[in-house]
Amino acid sequence: MSNRSFLLFCLLPLAIFSMAFLALPLVRLLQASGEGEAGWRVYLQILQKPRYLNTLWQTVVVSAAVTVAALAVSTTAGLFLSRNRFWGRSILLSILTLPLAFPGVVVGFMIILLGGRQGLFNMLLPGHVVFAYSILGLFLGYLYFSIPRVLLTVMAASEKLDPALEEAARTLGASPTRVVIDVILPGLAPSLVAAGAIAFATAMGAFGTAFTLATDIDVLPMVIYTEFTLSANIAMAAALSLVLGMVTWILLLIARSFSGTTAAAGG
Repeated sequence: MSNRSFLLFCLLPLAIFSMAFLALPLVRLLQASGEGEAGWRVYLQILQKPRYLNTLWQTVVVSAAVTVAALAVSTTAGLFLSRNRFWGRSILLSILTLPLAFPGVVVGFMIILLGGRQGLFNMLLPGHVVFAYSILGLFLGYLYFSIPRVLLTVMAASEKLDPALEEAARTLGASPTRVVIDVILPGLAPSLVAAGAIAFATAMGAFGTAFTLATDIDVLPMVIYTEFTLSANIAMAAALSLVLGMVTWILLLIARSFSGTTAAAGG
């Protein structure tokens, strides 16, 4: 068997998987979106009807806010944990990465126990403090499971940074702030872009947390669910699913391009 034949033979399972579980479902989803009464005008309805457009915008804004917050928290914590060894470090790291073990429904339930009508805040603070079912509650739920994903990426990247560059900057008189801005953050930029893109994509498509918390707000995964199950509007559900996937895919493509350019420039 030649090398070319062997390579094709090895790629055959990947090609079968890609066709059966990726390409064909997407083609069927596209076909289903045009089978409703409106036909292909269903995509125009998404832009014309305030409910769909506002939901799309709200989902993007929440996901972007979660991404920025997760990057800020995880970068600070990741740099500290990767550069300091102290008693209890492994325990703290385990606690910070614990959300990886929880499904979205459990995360939503924890936010309800914290800020729901019978939650901890409502019992301890004066007044009626309920935020679990608002944008704030959804933001905290998304942030809870986004932090560990970004944190692990930042820690892995920070351990690969060359300490000699930081020492050289300090020798030349750079302050700690300038070292972070001019040396550390540029070195982490490709990893931060990749981690931020994953956090954004995860928040865009998160369903379990939204299903538990989004009683007073609409996000795109919940609208897709209600259109499909309650309204039996399969065409609109398929169209919204494709719009959600397209927005996320475009962002991941941009992030991948930016990350590759940054890495090449830094190397």
